[in-house]
Amino acid sequence: MRISEFKALLKPVTDLVSSMAIDAKLAEKLTSRFPPGDEAFDTIEKACHEAIADGWMCANGDVGVRWGRVIEPCEETGGLSVDVVDLTDLVGSHHSHPGGEVCMVMPITPEAQFDGTSRGWCVFETGSGHYPTVTNGEALILYMLPDGKIDYTDSK
Repeated sequence: MRISEFKALLKPVTDLVSSMAIDAKLAEKLTSRFPPGDEAFDTIEKACHEAIADGWMCANGDVGVRWGRVIEPCEETGGLSVDVVDLTDLVGSHHSHPGGEVCMVMPITPEAQFDGTSRGWCVFETGSGHYPTVTNGEALILYMLPDGKIDYTDSK
């Protein structure tokens, strides 16, 4: 799969995210429209694994902490950037979200969680901040940022 195909695959998700406020209602809508186990969710998850195997996704870092920006903010994504990280039992650097952050959590280890969320959606409202934390194993997290904005506040 090429990046252009991945961008097209994400379009229904990025259209929804870019059309709503980044808040609890968006999390509910994502869970309703793209629930874990649904064809759309599962297809995106499978595409992430294929892209990692092909070497163009999560191309930075090493085992336990791999990352990479997949899509820069653009008109096609409603101004959202798309990044994917592959993390194993990690507490990352504190950062805040000037425009919010929308995460698709895809555990590789069945019990893995990202900030307490297992397989599914996790939404951080505008101005929020956190130490991104993966517990109980390994997980992929696809995250979208309005205008690609993220502010790192701690290099833990």
